[in-house]
Amino acid sequence: MTENVLIALLLAALAGLSTALGGLVGVVVPRPSERAMSVALGFSAGVMIWVAFVELFQEGVAAIGSVSAAFALFLGIAVMFLVDVLVPHEYLEERMANSALLAAEPACRGRHRRRHGGPPGWGRRGGTELEVLRCGLLVAVGMGIHNFPEGLATFASTVKDLSLGIGIAVAIAIHNIPEGLAVAAPIYGATGNRRQAFLWSALPGLAELGGAALAALVLSPFLTPALLGWVLSLVAGIMIFISLDELVPVACALGENHLSIVGVTIGMMLMAVTLGLLHG
Repeated sequence: MTENVLIALLLAALAGLSTALGGLVGVVVPRPSERAMSVALGFSAGVMIWVAFVELFQEGVAAIGSVSAAFALFLGIAVMFLVDVLVPHEYLEERMANSALLAAEPACRGRHRRRHGGPPGWGRRGGTELEVLRCGLLVAVGMGIHNFPEGLATFASTVKDLSLGIGIAVAIAIHNIPEGLAVAAPIYGATGNRRQAFLWSALPGLAELGGAALAALVLSPFLTPALLGWVLSLVAGIMIFISLDELVPVACALGENHLSIVGVTIGMMLMAVTLGLLHG
């Protein structure tokens, strides 16, 4: 059990730090294409939906019964809905579709280079640089709060089954990359400071480790099969909400010719084959 707890914390930390990878992409290389992001986000959603229904929820039913497991699953959805209402957050791609700030980036790129001799920024065509900076910081705070339950998901899954935990961590890591981009892009555009943008993009990922650490401290001493069943069903609800409320809609908005559904299907198929092979 102790070994699994340590591995769970490590996986949560790695999944969380993928926001920093997104931030690095945001300040070093061009933004990934919308088609690639659509497939990647769809893939992440497919992995989490399959794992939530086929693995986590079924384990919950076996441990505490179908009624209690269903109650815990819908409770997880309700908790994430409440968090989303109280602390809304947006992905980079939502901002690209709806924000004049990002729409102004190409037009302001050359002007910023001439004026500051460095990286591109939005200047003032789509809003003041202070507004852009504030936008990035608010996204960082919102994502940190949303990432906290994801740490719980990684922890509970890993304690149950290491291979399952790895699958969850990979799916969360994939969808954390555009979140890091969402933080780094406006901060870098407003300040021209790569280091500052990168550090701010890494901070929301720490909340993921915090969620796993809290779960380890609170749950580990009392982790009976029944309690684990409740936790796994609750986590299934959290993952379903994240997939259907955040990942799938954004993936669909970005994709062309059903690319998002292709990603979802590939994610499900990969997890079906992987877990089938691991469980024999």
